[in-house]
Amino acid sequence: MLSFIFPGQGSQRVGMGRALVDVHPECRATFEEADDVLGESLSTLCFEGPEDRLTLTENAQPAILMVSVATYRGLVARGLTPTSVAGHSLGEYSAHVAAGTMSFADALGIVRRRGQYMQEAVPVGEGAMAAILGLDADSVQRACDESSGGEVVAPANLNAPGQIVIAGAREAVRRAGAVAKRLGAKRVIPLTVSAPFHCALMQPAADRLAPEFRALLVTDPRVPVVANVDAEPKHDASAAIDALIRQTVSPVLWEKVVRRLASDGARTYVEVGPGSVLTGLMKKIDRALRAVATDGLPTLDHARELIG
Repeated sequence: MLSFIFPGQGSQRVGMGRALVDVHPECRATFEEADDVLGESLSTLCFEGPEDRLTLTENAQPAILMVSVATYRGLVARGLTPTSVAGHSLGEYSAHVAAGTMSFADALGIVRRRGQYMQEAVPVGEGAMAAILGLDADSVQRACDESSGGEVVAPANLNAPGQIVIAGAREAVRRAGAVAKRLGAKRVIPLTVSAPFHCALMQPAADRLAPEFRALLVTDPRVPVVANVDAEPKHDASAAIDALIRQTVSPVLWEKVVRRLASDGARTYVEVGPGSVLTGLMKKIDRALRAVATDGLPTLDHARELIG
């Protein structure tokens, strides 16, 4: 069984998608559609930058979605269709476009506003995120609990064994990193992010997004979408939307997502979109699973050859 997995924010880079547009007409049409929907040339920003504008949350999120959906459509045009899908954080929106839960146009609008709302939820400089390497999930939770001091700090991305990201108030994140080192973490790496994603500080963003989600025209997914919030497959539109709303303030349970996909029979995975972060995580989660990243391939025809 074949599963498509979609990357999240942080995978963006200047130049992404240019090769797709140059070679595959269905990918070019997707970029043109995005530009029409947003009323600006997101394509040019992807191709030419500048990098500081592309990495702004409100630009990075629709840009990654655009590249991911273009890649997905290119793969489908070449006869590759998944039996299940999932996405890391923002990537879950790409997964729902692929599954038919929501239209590409609606997803572009909602992720642009998601980026704006998340950025506005916490003043710049007041929040932070850090990667904790070499420490188990229980110990990371303990480090957060011991360090909160009445402030928010919590696991935000449980990506793979020994790779967990925490988020919250800046000083609380710093304190938790110090405790994590005392508990045996190999490294604590502060992340360059514009906001503390996937923690309680994002509640204002979730509150603003909820009515907009409820107003979307959605349909039941064609294939199961395994959600970040609980690592459970969503088969109907209502459950899918509820999971996306809760995702804003909840940790991304990526290791559990992958293990659920595997337990449901997926043995081969294609990372659909820019970068290869998820392919790298796959090796840490379960080396028996096969993963192929589409980014960097000369054409999408090579993905089919690699998958066999």
